[in-house]
Amino acid sequence: MTYTMRRFSTILLFLVTACVYGQTTISVEDLWATYRFYPNGIDDLRSMQDGEHYTLNENGESIGQYSYVDGKKVGDIMQIKETNGAITQIADYHFNADETAVMITTASEPRYRWATYDDNYVFDLKTKKTTKLSDKGLQMYADFAPKGNRVAYVVDNNLYYKDLNTNAEFSITTDGKWNEIINGGTDWVYEEEFTLVRAFAWSPDGSKIAYYKFNESQVPQFDMMTYKGELYPVNYSFKYPKVGEPNSKVDIYIYDLPTGKTTKAEITKPYEYIPRIKWTNDGSALCIFTMNRLQNDLELFLADPATGKTRSMFHETATYYLEINDDLTFLQDNKSFIWKSERDGWYHVYRYDMQGNLINQITSGNYEVTEVLGVDEKNGLLYYMSTEESPFERHLYSVQLDGKKKKKITTRPGNNHVDFSEGYTYFINSNSTFMQPDYITLCNNSGKEIRVLEDNKALQNDVNQLHIKAPEFITIPTETGGDLFAYMIKPYDFDPSKKYPVFMTVYGGPGSQEVIQGFDGFNMMWHQMLAQKGYIIVCVDNRGTGARGRDFRQVTYGQLGKYEVDDQIASAKWLAKQSYVDGSRIGIWGWSYGGYMSGLCITRGSDVFKTAISVAPVTNWKYYDNIYTERYMGTLETNPTGFDANAPMAYANMLKGNLLLVHGTGDDNVHFQNSVEFINALVKNNKQFDLKVYPDRNHGIYGGKTRLHLYTLMTNYIVDNL
Repeated sequence: MTYTMRRFSTILLFLVTACVYGQTTISVEDLWATYRFYPNGIDDLRSMQDGEHYTLNENGESIGQYSYVDGKKVGDIMQIKETNGAITQIADYHFNADETAVMITTASEPRYRWATYDDNYVFDLKTKKTTKLSDKGLQMYADFAPKGNRVAYVVDNNLYYKDLNTNAEFSITTDGKWNEIINGGTDWVYEEEFTLVRAFAWSPDGSKIAYYKFNESQVPQFDMMTYKGELYPVNYSFKYPKVGEPNSKVDIYIYDLPTGKTTKAEITKPYEYIPRIKWTNDGSALCIFTMNRLQNDLELFLADPATGKTRSMFHETATYYLEINDDLTFLQDNKSFIWKSERDGWYHVYRYDMQGNLINQITSGNYEVTEVLGVDEKNGLLYYMSTEESPFERHLYSVQLDGKKKKKITTRPGNNHVDFSEGYTYFINSNSTFMQPDYITLCNNSGKEIRVLEDNKALQNDVNQLHIKAPEFITIPTETGGDLFAYMIKPYDFDPSKKYPVFMTVYGGPGSQEVIQGFDGFNMMWHQMLAQKGYIIVCVDNRGTGARGRDFRQVTYGQLGKYEVDDQIASAKWLAKQSYVDGSRIGIWGWSYGGYMSGLCITRGSDVFKTAISVAPVTNWKYYDNIYTERYMGTLETNPTGFDANAPMAYANMLKGNLLLVHGTGDDNVHFQNSVEFINALVKNNKQFDLKVYPDRNHGIYGGKTRLHLYTLMTNYIVDNL
């Protein structure tokens, strides 16, 4: 249950239609029919190797080249008409290392969250020759070798590579089989919880491929009925390890292209997971991350690619758990590396030698480094994003590798998202606040703005004319959780002498953060629409959420739902005491982890909450996948009472108010089973509730008019019941 699941993906957002600006009110149709508040972006912009130019996919017909400095088009890298009909559209593209060839994806089919099945072609920019990558079927994870003019990819759970010089296709593995053996790809739970998608890696010289082999034959199988308008429903079965159940057995192999030899990495310490692999810069060793089942013991091994023998490079442990990230950077001296850790209670950056000895701590303080953007070794600078300015904002900083001469680079207040060009000469900054849609600029590495790429002026003017108020950051004191960060949206015509109903919105999961600046043209604008209807909207980041250090986040370990719901209940009680709040009309809603929270609030907090909407909720952590759940809850053996103690179904008998339960039957993530068992508990206790089921919809519950239907349903439910 990665945190990003709570937000609607960008699927369908290219279907934005023209709308009439200047209306002072908001409707559900504005949100999910015309996409009135969806900002323009430049997501397809990609830096070229020279760091002075970038490319854009232009309407699927060509790849244009542009200058960073002035934004002027230099020319076309390629056009589909050059392929003589072999390629009909450019859905996606990737260059090889020296930019002499480009891999064109013409069509994709989604698998679960990240991985796709693709139809790929390689276009040689010198010879203008177009080559279909494979006739064996749709490919997954296709990736150019750094050198050698080759591409590796997965078809039907087997790993292949193609030599583009000879057009010969080679099979590295042959034992791949659905629901049994996966080579070069990942199983469901690794893709979802470790965000590991491509499970192979080229060596820097392109002579070797390191790859994962998953044996998922012992993992229990989950069956999900699909309907899709057929006469007979079809059963979809896939491997899904729940709490306490067996995981895939994972091994790492290294394939040598010149000899065709495959060598297994011999890891000397028992492990449960291998969440990452990464080659050292000189290709002399493969770094393999290993973790135990409780995910509080992480060790990095260096494997000799010729023999498979390993040695420990770095070891880190935690009292409760460690989170996996991609912030390992090997430095060019091949003698040291950069690593992000919260060993001092906050996420910071450290430098170690190749034996795991600490050289120095680069950043420090009571703030979080949220992302390492890279190391400019030529100038000895580390670039990173952090919460140092404010936990409600994100800013770019640079610092020397010795920790000296730290500099704040971004100057616009709010949430900044930064993408550097190759070589760190320029960066593109997407800046937004609650009331300001993405303002995208090109800057040099000192932060000086060179030009505006997208100002979303028309949308900004539209937002400015709305009869809405900017959310206010507030602090809510509680007896149980100390001060909690929150924001409040008041009606445009707010009158402090009146009493208003309150509708709370919650996610609340480990490490998440909702109380943060940033423009959201969907849920935030829906909340503003509800404020226009006379509701006060409140969002509270409970204990367990992010940007406030390790101890604030990890206090929920072993008892997910307990302190989080305590804090939401305490916040609702505090709100009820405010002179402008009608304490008898407080509601709450959430999706995924937030659905779990709202389900607990309307039951365990039945004396406080009148109405709740619970979308795609977990209702007992025993039903969810083991990597996520055991990271925060331990196992059934280490925590035998914790799973049932904070399950919404355990409090079904306490329900007094109005509950709307929503779920998609095709949810491969939080299975419909969760709602089914909650329903059984409610029926057993003769508790009335409302249910809306969306056939074949997954965890995102989208497609066609689905979101329009859902948000219309929820709006009407709030108006009728709160």
